[in-house]
Amino acid sequence: MGLMSTRDFENYSDLFDLMMSLVGNPDLLIYLRSSIPNLISQIQKRGREYEKSIRIDYLTGLNEKYENWIKDYPGNLLIIDADHIKFGNNPEDFAKVTDMIDAQLYGLFTPKDKVYGE
Repeated sequence: MGLMSTRDFENYSDLFDLMMSLVGNPDLLIYLRSSIPNLISQIQKRGREYEKSIRIDYLTGLNEKYENWIKDYPGNLLIIDADHIKFGNNPEDFAKVTDMIDAQLYGLFTPKDKVYGE
């Protein structure tokens, strides 16, 4: 499997930009920030065979790209520290997350750039 040509990449990129201009931002984007050890732990818990070969340098690069993208995100944003808030298996943390979502959507004293769980 070869790399995508510059022309194809530019076509896909232009199409993506057009779609984003028509769709707009969601009411709230929830970003789950996670360290590499936490990501690896979650991948191991899932036990998916195809995920076992993901390299640490790939995860690190992906995390950096997400962080670079999220710092300039123009819409309504909620950042949750997934290392410390385990909402998937902890009812108290799940309630915290739903409260944070309500606060962000309905304007209940929650600053845009607050990171929850740190």
